[in-house]
Amino acid sequence: MPRAFINAIGCAVPPHDIHAAFVEFGARLFDEPRQARAFMMMAARAGIAHRYSTLAVGDPQSGAIDADAFYRPGRFPDTASRMQRYETHALPLAVDAVKNLGAIDFGRITHLIVASCTGFSAPGVELQLIEALGLPKTVFRSLIGFMGCAAAVPALRIAGDIVMAHPEAQVLVVNVELCTLHFQDTQDLEKVLSFLLFSDGASAALVTSRPAGAALGAFRSVVIPDSAGLITWKVGNAGFEMHLSGAVPATIAHALDQEARTDGTDGLLQGAPPQSIDHWAVHAGGRSVLDAVERSFALRPDALAVSRSVLNDFGNMSSATVMFALKRIMEGATAGQHGTALAFGPGMVAESFQFEIA
Repeated sequence: MPRAFINAIGCAVPPHDIHAAFVEFGARLFDEPRQARAFMMMAARAGIAHRYSTLAVGDPQSGAIDADAFYRPGRFPDTASRMQRYETHALPLAVDAVKNLGAIDFGRITHLIVASCTGFSAPGVELQLIEALGLPKTVFRSLIGFMGCAAAVPALRIAGDIVMAHPEAQVLVVNVELCTLHFQDTQDLEKVLSFLLFSDGASAALVTSRPAGAALGAFRSVVIPDSAGLITWKVGNAGFEMHLSGAVPATIAHALDQEARTDGTDGLLQGAPPQSIDHWAVHAGGRSVLDAVERSFALRPDALAVSRSVLNDFGNMSSATVMFALKRIMEGATAGQHGTALAFGPGMVAESFQFEIA
C-alpha cells in the first residue's frame, strides 16, 4: 500500500508583534484593581513572549488598541467588518506560508485543502489561492471550516487518504487563522485571558507519495465525554465569540490519564508507551494544556520543548499551531525517528496521528 508523506511545511505570521502592547492594554482594561493584578500575574505565567497580528500596534497610553482604530473603546466592530478584514488579509498570509514551502511546481498540484475557523467568504481563500498561486483550474478543492484548533489533523488525514488512494496526487494543505479579529469588548477576566493566548498565523504542507519529510501514520479522533460546553466558538453580532473554560486543562488531563491507563491499540497513541515516542508535536493551546499533556503521559521535562517554544514565539494560532511545531521537529529530527502529533478542539475532541521521519 502506498504511504503518504509530508514533504515540506511552510509557516508565516503577520508583521506586527502585539503581545507586549496587549498586556499593557489589558492591565488598563479592568476597573477592579484585583482583576488587573490577576490578569498581569497570568500574563507573566503564560509562557508567551510574542504574538502576531494583521493589526498594527496602537498606543496603549492613549487607550488605542490598534493603529487602525479597528478596535475603538466602546465601539468594537461588528461581524461584517471583521469578515471584510479577513477577506483582505487571509489570502496574503496564506500565500506567504505556501511560498515558504520552498521550490514546488504549482502546476502539478492536484488537490487543495484549506482549514480555517476565523473567517468566512465566498469565493473563499481556497479559490483565491488558485488564482494567486497559478494552480491548475482543475484542482480539487476542500474547505474545512469551524473545527477550531484541531482542524490541521483532519486536514492532513484527508490529504493522506487522497494520496494513498491516488499515489500520483500532490496535495497542498493550508491552515490560515486570523484569531485577533475576534477580540470582544469585555471586562470578563476569563474572556480577556483567552484573548491573551491567540494570534494570527498560517501554515502550508505538501503531501505526496514521495518518500521525503515525514510519513503519516495512523490517525485517531476521540470525543471527550461531558465536555461539549468547555470550548465553544459561536458567530455573534460582534465577531466570533470564544468561550474557553478554565476547566479545559483538567479535563484534558483526566482524558489522557484514562488513555495512558487503557493503552489500547485503538487509542491516541495506538498502544505505544509514551516514553517510546521520540518527538511530540502538541498543539500549543496554552501553557496549562501542555502541562496537562506532560503530566498525564509522564513525559520527560524536555519532551514538549518544541511546542513550548512555538507557544513562546507565536502564541496560539488555532489550527496552524501544531504545524509550526511539526515543522520544527522535521527540521531537527533524524531518519527513522517516530513522533506523535496531538491537538484539541471544540467538542471537546482530541485528534492525533503518528509520523515517522523519512
